[in-house]
Amino acid sequence: MEAIKNGLRKNLTPAQLWSGARFFLLLNLGLIIYAVALNFYCAPNHFVFGGTTGLSIVLATCFPALSVSTFMWITNAVLDVLGCVFLGIKTMGWTLYSSFMLSFYSSMCEKMFPVSQPLTDDTLLELCFAVALPAIASGIVFNIGASTGGTEIVAMIHKYIKVEIGRALLLSDIGTVLFAAYLYGPQTGMYCVLGLIGRSTIVDTAIESLNLRKVCTVITSRPEPIRHFVTETLGRTATQQNATGVYTGEPRTMIMVA
Repeated sequence: MEAIKNGLRKNLTPAQLWSGARFFLLLNLGLIIYAVALNFYCAPNHFVFGGTTGLSIVLATCFPALSVSTFMWITNAVLDVLGCVFLGIKTMGWTLYSSFMLSFYSSMCEKMFPVSQPLTDDTLLELCFAVALPAIASGIVFNIGASTGGTEIVAMIHKYIKVEIGRALLLSDIGTVLFAAYLYGPQTGMYCVLGLIGRSTIVDTAIESLNLRKVCTVITSRPEPIRHFVTETLGRTATQQNATGVYTGEPRTMIMVA
């Protein structure tokens, strides 16, 4: 609310206000989807794919007096404190908000829709939803330049840690998955390995699809009809350069449209 008031004081344009509102809505949409997947598919099936969510599922099994969402609060709080110590509250920004709200939405899902058993008897179907929903949620959040908190905070403070951060996070995720296999049995462990691989693939695909753009380059000796089509028919702009044919040596015009 304070940010909105500050924005109004700075006389932001409607486009800027809409951009801020869109960012806020998409961020919360991604976090809600993530929390729904955790409550309905990941936790009941013991699907562990690493990160704070996977660690919370494992800890909730080891200490059944506390729920998965409770451990989400604890693990995210620890990482938030570390982030604030190393980076400062201002640098943490929306990451701090995402970490808090993901824990909050997870708690709300647990209270409103308690699920203790898998929704279906089809484990593979459950795995598909457990992988796809968080991956899509992460794709939405990453696409707007935010994060879901959790282990992303560790990545942000990597310059203070004398270890290759990508390898450290990968080893952490693998360690969590292996421990889950020990707790829940080899079948669940193998599903977790498949989920870990599938999640990474779908996140990359989702981000690339959301950011997909096409570039068309036209090389011609008659640029005027092309320029007219681009500006008048398509309603877009273009970049024009002079070019020379390598084989013929004749001058050409190169028009690039994004």
